[in-house]
Amino acid sequence: MKKIKPIILCGGSGTRLWPVSRQSLPKQFVPLIDYKSLLELTLRRTKRLASSHRIQVLANIDHKFLVKDHAKLAGVDVEMILEPSAKNTAPAMLAASLIADEDDLLLFLPADHYIPDIELFIKTIYKGIDAAINGSIITYGIRPTSAHSGYGYIECDDSNNLPLKVSKFIEKPDQESAKKYINSGNYYWNSGIFLATAKTIIDGMKEHAKDIFDSVNLSVKASKKSKNLIYLNKKLFNRTRAESIDFALLEGFKNILMVPYSGEWSDIGGWNALADHDETVSKNAHQYDSVNTFIKSNRRPVIALGMKDTIIVDTSDAVLVASKDHAEKVKEVVTDLAQKNIKESIEHNYSNRPWGSFEVIEEGIGYKLKNITVNPGERLSLQRHQHRAEHWVVVRGLAEVICGDEKYTLQQSESTYIPKGEIHQLSNPGKEVLKIIEIQTGDYLEDDDIERLRDQYGRAN
Repeated sequence: MKKIKPIILCGGSGTRLWPVSRQSLPKQFVPLIDYKSLLELTLRRTKRLASSHRIQVLANIDHKFLVKDHAKLAGVDVEMILEPSAKNTAPAMLAASLIADEDDLLLFLPADHYIPDIELFIKTIYKGIDAAINGSIITYGIRPTSAHSGYGYIECDDSNNLPLKVSKFIEKPDQESAKKYINSGNYYWNSGIFLATAKTIIDGMKEHAKDIFDSVNLSVKASKKSKNLIYLNKKLFNRTRAESIDFALLEGFKNILMVPYSGEWSDIGGWNALADHDETVSKNAHQYDSVNTFIKSNRRPVIALGMKDTIIVDTSDAVLVASKDHAEKVKEVVTDLAQKNIKESIEHNYSNRPWGSFEVIEEGIGYKLKNITVNPGERLSLQRHQHRAEHWVVVRGLAEVICGDEKYTLQQSESTYIPKGEIHQLSNPGKEVLKIIEIQTGDYLEDDDIERLRDQYGRAN
């Protein structure tokens, strides 16, 4: 049997799961199911299919360290194709196809699916191999369990011969149309999982979306590779038209077949979907005289009194309270918040970094407080700031500090001052996590006031 090369599409923003999922930390990286991220679960599921191939992950360049961390959690060695900007699934799938050998059998998998029955999933994928080798694009449809208006649909012929011939793809319908599809019996949810040879995707895009093919092809030819990282050319890729594979290729492609998947599946596309699958009861959630109410809070107690059909999500810097029948509109709300320049619409007050993480505790005019965590053996870049000074207080662990020409260590309760414009670096030489409180003061406190002089993660200016 021909080996499958799995490619995980990891570029989504997951705005319907705001405020937990945001542009700076999309839902596929958030531990949503059994304290694991959807990407980690997808990697664990996919490594059974990888055989001799290394799993490839298509991701935004800003998320490369997040992908690395989650791959490590899943125990998987990955190769990353890094996009300089989000251009939807058609350019992403084409880029992976152009990088592969033409006869490679590529399995494209979204990073944000929940599929608990791994054995059934693998058996279903294998049912499409022969047809894919012979030039078909295989998609995998989900047998609907409800008239869900949040999913796209696939209409197939009513034969019993698998794979089924696809008649058309349908965008997310209204509720009445979804009910009609369910009653007809020959409609399936569109999972967004595809199997095809690289040549099939390349030839199809040449014919049906020549402009996308031309720009992505040039970007791939001008890409740079460093170890297991492939950087698509920024200037050329950014010129590419953003488009989904459905509109760019599938609507015009004649040889599309579908294999039904009958097991449990969800793309965890919104809060209602997560409420159906998340059996973890937050210790901070307390309900009184409330019915069909979902609460997610990781920090402080949240009390629901007399609530019905409600979603309540509490994070450190934003709170969502929504009726369940409005939960699918969260994406529209986030778009509106972004247009109003409300930074919480796209950014968390905490951020993961290759060396650890930080959280903004408080900020005001001329000052900002951060809680910084540095993992054992890691270090921040050698850097300086033109507009701010910093005061570091060690609350846990051992810190190694470079400040100008000096190098010294700090233990718990000890502190140091970094003057504005001084070259400095913070490292953790110990075996336990280092935690410090950083107090920034100055006339400009944003992260683009970082001049990196030397950096082990390749981020130096």
